[in-house]
Amino acid sequence: MNVLLIGGGGREHAIAWKLRQSPRLTDLHVAPGNAGTAVIANNLDLPIPKTAAPRAEVEAYLDAVVTKARELRVDLVVVAPDDPLAWGLIDRLQAAGIPAFGPTRAAAEIESSKAWAKEFMARHAIPHTRTRTFNDVEAAREYVRSAGTRLVVKADGLAAGKGAIVTSSREEALATVDQLMAERVFGEAGSRVVIEEWTTGREVSGHAFSDGQTAVPMPLSCDHKPVFDGNQGPNTGGMGVYSPPWWSTPAIERAVFEQVIRPAADGLRAEGRPFCGVIYPGLFVTEGGLSVFEFNARLGDPEAQALLPRLKSDLLDIVWACVNGRLREVAVEWSEDACVCVVLASGGYPGEYRTGFPISGLEAVDALVLFAYPLHPVGLPERLRDAHLPAIDVPTLFCSGTRDAFAAPEELRAAAAKVPNALVHLLEGADHGFAGTKGSGRTRKDIWTEAAGAALAFLMSS
Repeated sequence: MNVLLIGGGGREHAIAWKLRQSPRLTDLHVAPGNAGTAVIANNLDLPIPKTAAPRAEVEAYLDAVVTKARELRVDLVVVAPDDPLAWGLIDRLQAAGIPAFGPTRAAAEIESSKAWAKEFMARHAIPHTRTRTFNDVEAAREYVRSAGTRLVVKADGLAAGKGAIVTSSREEALATVDQLMAERVFGEAGSRVVIEEWTTGREVSGHAFSDGQTAVPMPLSCDHKPVFDGNQGPNTGGMGVYSPPWWSTPAIERAVFEQVIRPAADGLRAEGRPFCGVIYPGLFVTEGGLSVFEFNARLGDPEAQALLPRLKSDLLDIVWACVNGRLREVAVEWSEDACVCVVLASGGYPGEYRTGFPISGLEAVDALVLFAYPLHPVGLPERLRDAHLPAIDVPTLFCSGTRDAFAAPEELRAAAAKVPNALVHLLEGADHGFAGTKGSGRTRKDIWTEAAGAALAFLMSS
């Protein structure tokens, strides 16, 4: 099959890496792609407009994708990022008779509008966090002043994963309302805000493949959005993730599917918005049960980097079955291995940051390295070329390592050293401005410690 993959981040590198393993794949194009996808696919100069781009620019982009897909005579287009889905790229491709994996614009509203998503959850009895929606800034301020609990203030629209602000005081919540609604720091995405009561519990990401009729769950994973260790600092698109959660149980996994994912897929179909693609709720596991705080209409980033290495089945087979409404006919199997992904980003992230700093030391990395924007192709060391691990100038990369979830404690100790050692090599070999050893960059070492340490403690006590 001739496939076009839309996107250029670490998630898209992971998807391309997994698609490349399919014996059915003949040609793989990635638009715009990145340094990692350049090694295993044909990158296309087709950049995705920014989230708040003018509609005319968006329309031109949608037309360009359809034109390129026709030009390349692709058999399938996989749309991975949230913005093109919210803009209706799937609708445009379907109208042109081009098979495409991803939800339509109507189905993707479960992510593109947090207010609509909460109303949808209420209609279909999906457990969710207590929420109020505001279009008027003064009404939002008044609610914050009267609230007797800690609040989370969210831009209603898409904001590159940075539009949800967990506040610690009434003053901070008021300032956040002003930033979103009055100052429009996220543009029109903040013209309406969703204000939630802060919930305590274990945060987990649930994912499932869906063809509009059938939904098949993926393993659970734990994302970490704050930029600094200990969940401190501003939210990012994700600083790392591990799968599976060491604390989860089969009962929790069943509850996520039966109480959240299946009702969502059934509800979207009942409302005339059948969902084809990956549906992904973010939720808390609390003492009182599950509580969903958001839905996403695509594979998570960086969750993909920890989930896809665990997928034993052919991803292309699964995607093609979803597009053709035949997911029930495909066996979706997962490895018992666990996987941890740690993000390394340029200094200043998620605010303003510089790019173009060389990354060295990859030859010593005993882990899968995935790359994000932008595209800066360079020559590759022979060992890395063979392993599809390019060395490149980029602001963000992902280190993923797997281990046997049921390894003996002494084996787990040895496996647990791999990703931290990979980070040490990268940090010591990095130029200034990247994630250097003196704190000039951004990475979280506690994610791997939490995953491996907690698992080790569990195994030693069992």
